[in-house]
Amino acid sequence: MKADRESPEGSRSTSPEPAVPGTVTLYDTTLRDGSQSEDIHFTMEDKIRVVEELDRLGIDYIEGGWPGANPKDIEFFRTVGNLPLKHSRIVAFGSTRKSGNSTQNDPVLKALIDAGTKVVTIFGKSWSLHVEEILGITREANLQMIRESVDFLKQSGREVVYDAEHFFDGFRENPDFALETLHAANQGGADWIVLCDTNGGAMFWEVDEAFRAAARSIESPLGIHAHNDSELAVANSLVAVRAGARQIHGTLNGIGERCGNANIISVIANLSLKMGIPVVPPRELARLRSIASFLSEIQNRPLPKNQPFVGESAFAHKAGVHVHAIRKNSRAYEHIRPESVGNAQRILLSEHSGRSNLIEKARQYGIPMESDSPDVQKLLTTLKELEHEGYQFEGAEASFELLMRSVSGSFKPFFEVDFFHVLMEQKGHDPEGLSEATIRVRVGDRYEHTADLGNGPVNALDNALRKALLAFYPEVASITLLDYKVRVLTGNHGTASRVRVLIESGTPSMKWGTVGVSENVIAASLLALKDSIDYCLLKTGVRPL
Repeated sequence: MKADRESPEGSRSTSPEPAVPGTVTLYDTTLRDGSQSEDIHFTMEDKIRVVEELDRLGIDYIEGGWPGANPKDIEFFRTVGNLPLKHSRIVAFGSTRKSGNSTQNDPVLKALIDAGTKVVTIFGKSWSLHVEEILGITREANLQMIRESVDFLKQSGREVVYDAEHFFDGFRENPDFALETLHAANQGGADWIVLCDTNGGAMFWEVDEAFRAAARSIESPLGIHAHNDSELAVANSLVAVRAGARQIHGTLNGIGERCGNANIISVIANLSLKMGIPVVPPRELARLRSIASFLSEIQNRPLPKNQPFVGESAFAHKAGVHVHAIRKNSRAYEHIRPESVGNAQRILLSEHSGRSNLIEKARQYGIPMESDSPDVQKLLTTLKELEHEGYQFEGAEASFELLMRSVSGSFKPFFEVDFFHVLMEQKGHDPEGLSEATIRVRVGDRYEHTADLGNGPVNALDNALRKALLAFYPEVASITLLDYKVRVLTGNHGTASRVRVLIESGTPSMKWGTVGVSENVIAASLLALKDSIDYCLLKTGVRPL
């Protein structure tokens, strides 16, 4: 079990105490191994923000990069030393000395010392294939490199984490040699010896067997560094804990080389909620979804909806039977309380919905509606008809709330579009072109007729609609179009096929999705845009004029 991880209110320390080897500690490598993921790029500012978030979360070790590998990592270690971290210890990463170098003259070891961190991690070879075929050295020379490199860093006053690269592949082929490499690190004085599933191919029973063999053979506390190529990184990490591992390596959202690393978000949730090992304070556990979303935001990519624990769909219920059950007891179809990891239960609406789905959504929206109300059957019929036409409300709950309120009589549209037309102009080979939209809206018995330009027909229509409505509702100025997607629903009619437009909009305080369907992409876009503005005005508390 983890020792008390709370810091006194307001206390700040630039050099937190080392983690206690007898507890399960968390080691994050988002900024090193995670940055090796395809399409992932961290700016210097990103790296510092990630460190601050991980420190607040309560991560014990944060691997910042490979000093000397590039100017950014050199600057990072120079900058991060000035951060007033409360809990985390910054780690510099490198390798054992190169064959033929002395430890005193090896540039990698020198860079690790120059990084100025109190903790360093180095990796060495555990698999005879790598030793003999990749490095081209003898097994004894490899053992000497491990032993001397660890000893050199220990003599320099560092806490040393030794990563046994390819350990499980090596143990599978030659268990005696793989264990010898661990003995070499142990003899050098390693504070931690971490068994790495570098290729991500180990099965959980292999992890269990190898860990128990390692625990019987060496004294140093063990850790696990798992890759996800067989989609077992989290499972293998948890199996390792049961077999004696006391340090778990991972990355936020499981990013990393090839298929990624163990997702430290899922590791934390499983350890805390399933295995009774509270590795972070409860208040930080409840921020897991927020932290996962934070990383996705700085990567400029959406958090996967189906990501366990923290994804938008992790506690979403669509089948009527499921919704009927969770209204009585959420445990019927939820393995944990969504709130414990900062998530929330969601009821989805679709052609599969039953009365239970609609009643539960009405309750969430604050709309009075009883199960025997004729509005329920009317809604159910309307919903199925609309989905048959191509509507989809799973990503457009704002449109569904407006539909539900309209049927119940609790919503009156804020405006109507009287007419619109859009012109497009393209000169020469310019792919951008220019579009102009003209629109007339009616609010009550008043009209506003205006036009605006845009870099495409939908953008021009959006601009013109907002411009017209500003005369009545200044709140419209705060709405931002965040995302726009078009899907062709039926391809058998060629360019006359029906399309569905999904729009995500937002203000500084909220985000929402709306949908429109038509044979005309501009008309479908206008339907979604109209719902978006109506929804914002409804939630802002504006009264229809």
